[in-house]
Amino acid sequence: MRYRQRIIALALFIATLMGCSTSPTGRSQLMLISPEAAIVQSEAAYLSTVGELAKDAKLVDDPAMVDRVARITGRVVTTAIEAFPHSADWKWSVAIIDDPETVNAWCMAGGRMAAYTGLFEKLKLTDDEFAQIMGHEIAHALANHTAERMSRAMATSLGVVAVGVSSDNGGLAMTGAALAAKYALELPNSRTAESEADTIGMRLATEAGYDPEAAVTLWQKMGDLSEERPPEFLSTHPAPENRQAALDGMIPEMRALNTTRTKAAVHPVDIVRQTAN
Repeated sequence: MRYRQRIIALALFIATLMGCSTSPTGRSQLMLISPEAAIVQSEAAYLSTVGELAKDAKLVDDPAMVDRVARITGRVVTTAIEAFPHSADWKWSVAIIDDPETVNAWCMAGGRMAAYTGLFEKLKLTDDEFAQIMGHEIAHALANHTAERMSRAMATSLGVVAVGVSSDNGGLAMTGAALAAKYALELPNSRTAESEADTIGMRLATEAGYDPEAAVTLWQKMGDLSEERPPEFLSTHPAPENRQAALDGMIPEMRALNTTRTKAAVHPVDIVRQTAN
């Protein structure tokens, strides 16, 4: 009987959380956790992650690298806030992770980001290409893809929520969401979410003053690198064969957004330091 009561409680909990949302491209999104809750739990997961990185001396403090990342990301954040005013209050920040073998970047709900040094060392990124990467990652957060990934974690791993059920405490929602936020760091986005991030991110970077053609050259470099060894970036960012063609097809429309490639103002972006938690 007690087990049955827990199962009923779990079902009611999920039913209470479920809701519908619409992405910036008009796609219907089914959520098990709200975007607001995703931001709260993502911050906790992020601070835990960067705290461990700081202990291992894996956060980059090099002034030139810090300036470059903050400047380019700050311009893209400016256009993100213009298009999505609710993100103005986000805690925009980037942890530059010293890992020359990892080609990856990500952005959680609420504007908490990370970029690995392997991106620069393996791909020899131009500023325009890095802007495309950050635009793409920021787009994931703006489109509530973190909340979607957390929802997938909660739906496909009932144990995440069951932990809270079996504990018999009042922190069921917080327990399930906190664990899902931690798992969401490693869970890949769906192919549909990736296409949305391509479109939104390319627009953000172009409006910030960066060349939209860099989105195509970036994926060409990714493709060349994958011939040697599939980079981590590709494992979480599925790239079908027609991805470059799709991006290339968007260039004329994107160029019309900023014909003079005027650079946007730099919004303050906190670079997470070794001494920060």
